[in-house]
Amino acid sequence: MGDIVQIFEDYKERADFLTVYVREAHPTDEWQMKSNLKDDVCYAQPKTLQQRVTIANDFVKRFKFTLPFGIDDMSNAANDAYAAWPERIYIIDESGRIAYRGGIGPFNYKPEEAREWLAARYGAVKHEAPKSSADGAPATGTAAPTRPSPSAPPPIAPAK
Repeated sequence: MGDIVQIFEDYKERADFLTVYVREAHPTDEWQMKSNLKDDVCYAQPKTLQQRVTIANDFVKRFKFTLPFGIDDMSNAANDAYAAWPERIYIIDESGRIAYRGGIGPFNYKPEEAREWLAARYGAVKHEAPKSSADGAPATGTAAPTRPSPSAPPPIAPAK
Protein backbone atom coordinates (compact mmCIF):
# COMPACT_ATOMS: atom_id res chain seq x y z
CA MET A 1 0.00 0.00 0.00
CA GLY A 2 2.91 2.34 0.66
CA ASP A 3 3.96 2.51 -2.99
CA ILE A 4 0.60 3.77 -4.22
CA VAL A 5 0.35 6.28 -1.37
CA GLN A 6 3.80 7.65 -2.29
CA ILE A 7 2.80 7.87 -5.96
CA PHE A 8 -0.32 9.78 -4.91
CA GLU A 9 1.74 12.17 -2.80
CA ASP A 10 4.19 12.69 -5.66
CA TYR A 11 1.65 13.27 -8.45
CA LYS A 12 -1.56 14.50 -6.80
CA GLU A 13 -0.97 18.04 -8.11
CA ARG A 14 -0.79 16.74 -11.69
CA ALA A 15 -3.30 13.85 -11.79
CA ASP A 16 -6.55 12.87 -10.10
CA PHE A 17 -6.57 9.65 -8.10
CA LEU A 18 -9.43 7.42 -6.98
CA THR A 19 -9.29 4.17 -5.06
CA VAL A 20 -12.41 2.06 -5.50
CA TYR A 21 -13.34 -0.58 -2.94
CA VAL A 22 -14.82 -3.56 -4.78
CA ARG A 23 -16.03 -6.82 -3.28
CA GLU A 24 -14.08 -8.21 -0.33
CA ALA A 25 -11.08 -10.28 -1.50
CA HIS A 26 -10.84 -12.71 1.41
CA PRO A 27 -14.10 -12.66 3.38
CA THR A 28 -14.66 -14.85 6.41
CA ASP A 29 -17.61 -16.56 4.72
CA GLU A 30 -15.82 -17.41 1.47
CA TRP A 31 -12.02 -17.56 1.23
CA GLN A 32 -10.40 -16.21 4.37
CA MET A 33 -6.64 -16.35 4.64
CA LYS A 34 -4.48 -16.77 7.73
CA SER A 35 -2.96 -13.34 7.06
CA ASN A 36 -6.43 -11.82 7.57
CA LEU A 37 -6.54 -13.29 11.07
CA LYS A 38 -2.99 -12.12 11.81
CA ASP A 39 -3.77 -8.59 10.58
CA ASP A 40 -7.24 -8.59 12.21
CA VAL A 41 -8.92 -7.83 8.88
CA CYS A 42 -11.84 -10.23 9.07
CA TYR A 43 -15.12 -9.36 7.36
CA ALA A 44 -17.94 -11.34 5.84
CA GLN A 45 -18.69 -10.54 2.20
CA PRO A 46 -20.88 -7.41 2.34
CA LYS A 47 -24.48 -7.99 1.28
CA THR A 48 -25.50 -4.31 1.31
CA LEU A 49 -23.93 -1.04 0.25
CA GLN A 50 -24.01 0.13 3.88
CA GLN A 51 -21.91 -2.89 4.88
CA ARG A 52 -19.38 -2.00 2.17
CA VAL A 53 -19.33 1.58 3.44
CA THR A 54 -18.66 0.37 6.99
CA ILE A 55 -15.73 -1.80 5.88
CA ALA A 56 -14.32 0.98 3.68
CA ASN A 57 -14.52 3.48 6.54
CA ASP A 58 -12.73 1.02 8.82
CA PHE A 59 -9.95 0.60 6.24
CA VAL A 60 -9.50 4.35 5.70
CA LYS A 61 -9.42 5.01 9.44
CA ARG A 62 -7.28 2.01 10.44
CA PHE A 63 -4.62 2.56 7.76
CA LYS A 64 -4.87 6.37 7.67
CA PHE A 65 -5.44 6.05 3.92
CA THR A 66 -5.35 9.54 2.38
CA LEU A 67 -6.22 8.81 -1.25
CA PRO A 68 -9.69 9.73 -2.55
CA PHE A 69 -11.90 6.72 -2.00
CA GLY A 70 -15.02 5.38 -3.67
CA ILE A 71 -17.10 2.25 -3.26
CA ASP A 72 -18.36 -0.01 -6.02
CA ASP A 73 -22.12 -0.49 -6.03
CA MET A 74 -23.66 -3.84 -5.16
CA SER A 75 -24.01 -4.76 -8.84
CA ASN A 76 -20.17 -4.63 -8.94
CA ALA A 77 -20.24 -2.32 -11.97
CA ALA A 78 -16.70 -0.91 -11.45
CA ASN A 79 -15.24 -4.35 -10.82
CA ASP A 80 -16.94 -5.77 -13.90
CA ALA A 81 -15.92 -2.85 -16.13
CA TYR A 82 -12.28 -2.79 -15.00
CA ALA A 83 -11.58 -6.37 -13.85
CA ALA A 84 -10.48 -4.77 -10.59
CA TRP A 85 -10.61 -7.69 -8.17
CA PRO A 86 -8.54 -8.12 -6.08
CA GLU A 87 -6.39 -5.11 -7.07
CA ARG A 88 -5.49 -3.26 -10.24
CA ILE A 89 -4.25 0.14 -11.40
CA TYR A 90 -5.64 2.06 -14.36
CA ILE A 91 -4.68 5.47 -15.71
CA ILE A 92 -7.38 7.23 -17.68
CA ASP A 93 -6.21 10.09 -19.89
CA GLU A 94 -7.91 13.45 -20.43
CA SER A 95 -9.97 12.07 -23.32
CA GLY A 96 -11.39 9.31 -21.11
CA ARG A 97 -9.34 6.53 -22.71
CA ILE A 98 -7.38 3.93 -20.78
CA ALA A 99 -3.75 5.04 -21.11
CA TYR A 100 -2.30 2.43 -18.74
CA ARG A 101 -3.80 -0.90 -17.69
CA GLY A 102 -1.88 -2.59 -14.91
CA GLY A 103 -1.85 -6.31 -14.33
CA ILE A 104 -4.29 -8.07 -12.04
CA GLY A 105 -2.97 -8.41 -8.49
CA PRO A 106 -1.50 -9.62 -6.44
CA PHE A 107 1.23 -11.09 -8.68
CA ASN A 108 0.95 -8.62 -11.57
CA TYR A 109 0.06 -5.55 -9.48
CA LYS A 110 3.05 -3.28 -10.07
CA PRO A 111 2.64 0.31 -8.87
CA GLU A 112 6.14 1.10 -10.16
CA GLU A 113 4.82 0.71 -13.73
CA ALA A 114 2.16 3.35 -13.05
CA ARG A 115 4.88 5.59 -11.57
CA GLU A 116 6.94 5.14 -14.75
CA TRP A 117 3.95 6.17 -16.90
CA LEU A 118 3.31 9.24 -14.73
CA ALA A 119 7.02 10.13 -14.76
CA ALA A 120 7.15 9.91 -18.56
CA ARG A 121 4.09 12.15 -18.79
CA TYR A 122 4.77 14.65 -15.99
CA GLY A 123 8.43 14.25 -15.09
CA ALA A 124 10.12 12.05 -12.53
CA VAL A 125 9.91 12.92 -8.86
CA LYS A 126 13.27 12.55 -7.15
CA HIS A 127 13.52 11.46 -3.53
CA GLU A 128 16.50 11.86 -1.28
CA ALA A 129 18.19 8.67 -0.16
CA PRO A 130 17.32 7.77 3.45
CA LYS A 131 19.73 9.38 5.89
CA SER A 132 21.50 7.38 8.56
CA SER A 133 20.64 8.01 12.18
CA ALA A 134 23.25 8.98 14.78
CA ASP A 135 23.88 5.34 15.75
CA GLY A 136 24.71 4.37 12.17
CA ALA A 137 21.49 2.47 11.47
CA PRO A 138 19.73 3.49 8.28
CA ALA A 139 16.63 5.60 8.65
CA THR A 140 13.30 3.99 7.74
CA GLY A 141 10.12 5.29 6.18
CA THR A 142 9.26 7.12 3.00
CA ALA A 143 10.05 10.59 1.77
CA ALA A 144 7.97 13.37 3.27
CA PRO A 145 5.03 14.49 1.16
CA THR A 146 5.35 17.78 -0.67
CA ARG A 147 2.49 19.21 1.34
CA PRO A 148 0.90 17.96 4.53
CA SER A 149 -1.96 15.51 4.17
CA PRO A 150 -4.99 15.66 6.44
CA SER A 151 -4.57 13.90 9.75
CA ALA A 152 -7.82 11.99 9.46
CA PRO A 153 -9.66 11.41 6.20
CA PRO A 154 -13.37 12.14 6.23
CA PRO A 155 -15.76 9.22 6.60
CA ILE A 156 -17.07 7.69 3.41
CA ALA A 157 -20.78 7.87 2.70
CA PRO A 158 -22.69 5.87 0.10
CA ALA A 159 -23.38 7.55 -3.23
CA LYS A 160 -26.95 8.74 -3.68
